Amino acid sequence: MGKYFGTDGFRGEANVDLTAEHAFKVGRFLGWYYGKKHSGTRAQIAIGKDTRRSSYMLEDALCAGITSSGADAYLIHVTTTPSVSYVVRTEDFDCGIMISASHNPYYDNGIKILRANGQKIEAEVEEAIERYIDEGVPEIPYAKRDGIGRTVDYSAGRNRYIGYLISIPTRSFKSMRVGLDLANGSASQVAKSVFDALGAKTYVINNDPDGTNINRGCGSTHIEALVKLVREEKLDIGFAYDGDADRCIAVDDKANVVNGDAIMYITARYLKEQGRLDNDTIVTTVMSNLGLYKACDAIGIRYEKTKVGDKYVAENMMANGHRIGGEQSGHIIFSKYATTGDGILTSLMVMQTVLDKKLPLSMLTRDLKIYPQVLKNVRVTDKKTARENPAVCEAVCRAEEALGDDGRVLVRESGTEPVLRVMAEAKTDTLCEETVNGIIAVIREQGLILSE
Repeated sequence: MGKYFGTDGFRGEANVDLTAEHAFKVGRFLGWYYGKKHSGTRAQIAIGKDTRRSSYMLEDALCAGITSSGADAYLIHVTTTPSVSYVVRTEDFDCGIMISASHNPYYDNGIKILRANGQKIEAEVEEAIERYIDEGVPEIPYAKRDGIGRTVDYSAGRNRYIGYLISIPTRSFKSMRVGLDLANGSASQVAKSVFDALGAKTYVINNDPDGTNINRGCGSTHIEALVKLVREEKLDIGFAYDGDADRCIAVDDKANVVNGDAIMYITARYLKEQGRLDNDTIVTTVMSNLGLYKACDAIGIRYEKTKVGDKYVAENMMANGHRIGGEQSGHIIFSKYATTGDGILTSLMVMQTVLDKKLPLSMLTRDLKIYPQVLKNVRVTDKKTARENPAVCEAVCRAEEALGDDGRVLVRESGTEPVLRVMAEAKTDTLCEETVNGIIAVIREQGLILSE
């Protein structure tokens, strides 16, 4: 992890951790960096944003930085992160920028940078940007006269992405009554248009962004709003997205929540039955539920585990040719169609599975038992020291032996905070709670917790 960039870009509270000056410098560096690779032509950088009030400020600052370095900025305006990824990889842009803090509250924001293949930018480029922000190295000249870049309206890019999504399903959604929670975010510009074009009868909530209500009591992190809609309207299915629509959580016909693990299970099983699950393998993070692995074992689907972060999932998939990967949170990657998590694409793949199988979503998940899970964050004096402490390691081993094949324990370091994340899965919530609390008690006894 760098000083500014984490696993999901440069993120923090707008005008506190992430300012317009930061955005200007990021734009300056990217315009210069990609401009160096061109001979006689300008670098071209696509920019999208979500509905946060600060997104407009950061967009203007990025454009000023990009154009002052002699590159052109193409504005897709309010759109989804996966749409920027799609536009960049299909339309010959040097890179793409998405202004969003994803599922965070409106006062946070972020800058995600995507390289030409639509995946997140290389770590070494992030490190170079950080050096430029803090040290002004390298010294970047200002473009002059006709060398100054342009800002170009490129809302057509979003429309092309919508057309692409509509082209993917092979069945009409005409018979389906679908609920959509758009989180007052980026999906408001895309999702309803796609489902309407495919023939679904849509019931939409949280589709009135005002700059401050993104993710507020809605979307994939507040799934209760969609559960209520599906139950009250007796819908066939529902989908909730996060602020930049790279996540999707579903709700089935019985108003039960279907998370990212369950979505990977049903779509992977469907593709395997058709002989179209490359390598018969899915890619998860270490946080995926034990129940997913047991269900996959039962039907002959293999799995690989990465560090937490869809960035690592994507890297594994692209390196090994796997077709489905993702996280519990609903970041799902379908590598045949995209190189990054795409919430709306994910909902289309679930719809395709439901329609092809001729079964409601509640039936498709009946063989998947999700184990209870408890996760607690512990602020510690030093993450590595706490995780590797012999007494803590012994407590983890004892807990794992006690749980046996019916549970598991995971203790990992936060990527951005002085925090250990202690997680347990077991047959009951009570057993999870007891297991996590027992490990935390040992961390406390060892004097490793910051003053409480």
